[in-house]
Amino acid sequence: MSTKMQDLMFGSMPLLRHEPTEMRIRVSDGVLQVADTTRAVLVWEPRRIVPSYAVPVADLRGELAAGTLPSIPAPERILDPGIPFAAHSCDGEAVDLVIGDTRFAGAGFRPQDPDLAEYVVLDFAAFEAWLGEDERLMAHPRDPYHRVDVRQSSRTVRLELDGAVVAESNRPVLVFETSLPTRFYLPREDVLAELTPTERRTACAYKGQASYFTVAGYTDLAWTYLEPLDGATGLTGRIAFLDDKLDVFVDDRHRDQPHSPAAELFRDRFGLKDT
Repeated sequence: MSTKMQDLMFGSMPLLRHEPTEMRIRVSDGVLQVADTTRAVLVWEPRRIVPSYAVPVADLRGELAAGTLPSIPAPERILDPGIPFAAHSCDGEAVDLVIGDTRFAGAGFRPQDPDLAEYVVLDFAAFEAWLGEDERLMAHPRDPYHRVDVRQSSRTVRLELDGAVVAESNRPVLVFETSLPTRFYLPREDVLAELTPTERRTACAYKGQASYFTVAGYTDLAWTYLEPLDGATGLTGRIAFLDDKLDVFVDDRHRDQPHSPAAELFRDRFGLKDT
C-alpha cells in the first residue's frame, strides 16, 4: 500500500532530527561576531515544525557557560514557531554564550545526542543578524524539505464571509506550500470588503514580513506582503485571507476545509479549532 509523503514527514516529528548543510552561516548581534561556519547542521527538536541552526562549538567566537535561564516545559503538541526556543522537547543542557563582557542568556542548547555532541543549537531570535552565504535570513532557518511555489492562475476565486462576497478574482496568485493549505492571493482592487490595517506583523522565512487587516469586524482576517522575499515577489501588494474562516469557491466549486496536521496547527494557532 502506498504511503502519503506528508504522513511520513509528520510521523518523524516525535524524533530528534538533523541535516548537515554546506551553506556558510554567519551570526552576529549587529556588532559582535558570534559564529562563522561552513559546518552548520539544521536541527529539529521533537515535535518542532521548523529547524534551528546548530554550529560546531569550535566555530563560536565566544565561550559556553552554564545556563542562567530555566527551560520552559514544551507543550505536548506540534511546536510551531511561536513556541519559544527555551521550550526544549528533548534531553540536553541549556547554555549561555559569553563573548567578552556580553552574555547571551539561554541562547544555546546542547542536545544529549552523540551525533550532535560537538554542536550547540542557537536561538535564532537571540541574535540580530543571520547570513546564509551573503544573504540575510529572516524569521528562522529554511527547511530544505519545505517548498513554496507561487503561481499565477486564471481560475476564478470567490471568498464569502457570512454569506457576503468579500473578494472575487479571475487573476489570483496561488501559493502551494509544503504541508499547508493552498492560499489565494488576490489583487487589492478585486477585494470588495473594506480593509482596516492592524498592528499585527509576522515574518515568514520564505515570503517576508506580512501586514494584517481587519475585515467585517474580524481582526487580522487578511494580510499582505508589501516587500516579499525573492521567490515570492508575485505576492507584492496582493491580499490573502484566513480562508479557514470563510467559504472559498474555486470556479464556483466550494472547497472543503483542509485536513492535515499542519492545517490543524494553523487553525489552532488562530483560535479556529471549533469553527
